[in-house]
Amino acid sequence: MTSFNTVNPYNGKPLSSYAYMDKEAAEREVKRAARAFEDWRTLDIKNRAMPLKTCARLLKDRAGEYAVLMAQEMGKPVGQGLAEAEKCAWVCDYFADNAAAFLNDHPVDTGASKSYIAIEPLGPVLAIMPWNFPFWQFFRFAAPALMAGNTVVLKHAPGTTGCGVAIKQLIRDAGFPDGALSLVIVTNTIAAEIIRHPAIRGVTLTGSTRAGRSVAAIAGQALKKTVLELGGSDPYIVLADADVAQAADRCVKSRLINSGQSCIAAKRWIVEQAIADEFESAVLDGMNAAITGDPMDEKTTVGPLARKDLRTKLHAQVTASIRAGAKVLAGGRLPRRSGFFYPPTVLTRVKKGMPAFDEELFGPAAAIVRASNEKHAIQLANDSHYGLGAAIFTADIKRAERIAREDIRAGCVFINDFVKSDPRLPFGGIKDSGYGRELGHHGILEFVNVKTISIA
Repeated sequence: MTSFNTVNPYNGKPLSSYAYMDKEAAEREVKRAARAFEDWRTLDIKNRAMPLKTCARLLKDRAGEYAVLMAQEMGKPVGQGLAEAEKCAWVCDYFADNAAAFLNDHPVDTGASKSYIAIEPLGPVLAIMPWNFPFWQFFRFAAPALMAGNTVVLKHAPGTTGCGVAIKQLIRDAGFPDGALSLVIVTNTIAAEIIRHPAIRGVTLTGSTRAGRSVAAIAGQALKKTVLELGGSDPYIVLADADVAQAADRCVKSRLINSGQSCIAAKRWIVEQAIADEFESAVLDGMNAAITGDPMDEKTTVGPLARKDLRTKLHAQVTASIRAGAKVLAGGRLPRRSGFFYPPTVLTRVKKGMPAFDEELFGPAAAIVRASNEKHAIQLANDSHYGLGAAIFTADIKRAERIAREDIRAGCVFINDFVKSDPRLPFGGIKDSGYGRELGHHGILEFVNVKTISIA
């Protein structure tokens, strides 16, 4: 069996060493999840909710510990890591409290003596999770999936394997039965075998579009249900009547959350020409005020990128955009310091055909795109193969709601605020940003059998 090291992106030094499981060891974990499912699925909602409520409490109690682990493994500033752990507690409490209402039988009048829709779990679900929100993106899937009666097989990103190990221990400490969560530390080749395993009844992936296509192809051949939350190049439209200071503040905050490593970050700032100069000045103030440094320092707002290759790719996208005619307002140069840092960067005069417009920039780099009017702004926003989130800034709420509902092609649209996930609202994308939904009532119904029962 081969092994690998996790690496601290702040200094580039190894953290821990882990061995990849072979096929046989991975299959034992899958079978453990399958065995656990047979008992877990029979528990009533109250008994499923008890360990999830305990999990919420433990997440709050251990938030500091988990924040340090995230800072060490992927560079998340500790303040943001604390918020992530607390948000995980929220999603656990939310589904523990609301799953019963979401999963109740639904009677339907069909003319038969009795007809109704029953909801039952599918079975073990493979969760292929990313490194950028290593706790949240697991729990936003797992809380509803477990409450629905499924069990979970977790394959975490290699760079945050320590977070995966901590999650497994947390689930155990919360009182879930053995096998409710099985952790597999495997290569992509073995992961493909797990997808094909007959005990696995569904697959959820948060990751790149490329990874989503690969997983969907394998799962499709095996007729497994999938939910894919993939990349995004979220447009933030700033119309001429917007509160420029508010819009700039929200755009900067969104762009710099998690050091810019978020699928729903504000990546393309599409601004009407009339206020573009004022907007550029305001966002420059915000980006330049960011504190880049040690993620263990509570004052830090921008930490290092998670890996060196991610920084290399981001810088190549930025420099290619500059060569194509984009203008640098801030950043854009590799810093002379240890660690995988990239400066908060603002590019303006960005146009279609540049990487900053066409591709996802996964780091603290934003693109300002000038629009001549509302219609042009909408056209630019939709001119993307992604469709995850979007935002609109304007003083006219009715106008914004019309644009959001009728014109913007995305899974979610926020008005006068940045895009965020919320346990109460369904979350997911369209086009190359994936399909399916997590969170909310819709999220808990992704990995269930919607069963019709009719009595003559």
